[in-house]
Amino acid sequence: MSQKMQEYLKKAEVLIEALPYIQRFNRKIIVVKYGGSAMIDETLKKRVIEDVTLLKLVGFKPIIVHGGGKEISRWMEKTGKQPTFVNGLRVTDEETMEVAEMVLGKVNKGLVQLVESLGVRAIGLSGKDGGLLRAQKKFSDGKDIGFVGEVTSVDANVLLDLLEKDFLPIICPIGLGEDYQTYNINADDAACAIAQAVHAEKLAFLSDVEGICTDPADASTLISELTIQEGKQLIEKGTITGGMIPKLYSCIEAIQAGVSRVHILDGRIPHCLLLEIFTNRGIGTAIFEGERSRFYYGPDNQ
Repeated sequence: MSQKMQEYLKKAEVLIEALPYIQRFNRKIIVVKYGGSAMIDETLKKRVIEDVTLLKLVGFKPIIVHGGGKEISRWMEKTGKQPTFVNGLRVTDEETMEVAEMVLGKVNKGLVQLVESLGVRAIGLSGKDGGLLRAQKKFSDGKDIGFVGEVTSVDANVLLDLLEKDFLPIICPIGLGEDYQTYNINADDAACAIAQAVHAEKLAFLSDVEGICTDPADASTLISELTIQEGKQLIEKGTITGGMIPKLYSCIEAIQAGVSRVHILDGRIPHCLLLEIFTNRGIGTAIFEGERSRFYYGPDNQ
């Protein structure tokens, strides 16, 4: 058998390996929280959008929720304003809110343009559009950090209608308060709230870490599968620290609200979404409830 034929067969094997996952998640909603370096590096950005459009074309119903923190900080520095954070949340005064909304809108329409260039219809939304994201002021350990919001409600019908009409929604995390004040919402929080509201089958976080590791400095300690109970134990033991703690709590909250599985992936790896979702051994951390495994989807293991 020629080397070229062997290469063709390997490609066929990859497609066959993906088949049960395509069947399992056909017409199911998957929410992708897109952020980190994968938003800055143009090559990685293209790979992520290729992954999401492929998911759409093989029958998934993806929704993208994007951040833009690094870009917001860059624009703030251009105006001579130094970004300030409290417990990982950006302190957002009126001027910062204006910059954040401008930058997130620019990022949003850039992603829409990229998706459309790949032949998929996309619609970019702010959480303000159609009352999609309602928010209230969020305090950090009792401290007022400005126009930072937490989601109080999601109008799922806005998104479900778009999905039904075959659009790919791309959402930037800006919300409206009851007094119609604009709030900057943490993209992780927005993605979790949206995933819960639309009863997503999967929620995937693209970040700048390999996943959850027992030793953050050692990638070989990556935990491929993690139940809710195991995750809580790792936090209690102090194994998981820093910014991964609120992210893991968000994952747990989403699962308890009905999201089947949450994935934390390294967005710096090209095509990380496809590798995680369509192969028997993924590359990140899959979090789920109970004893279910992400590697088998039989009648007793949904």
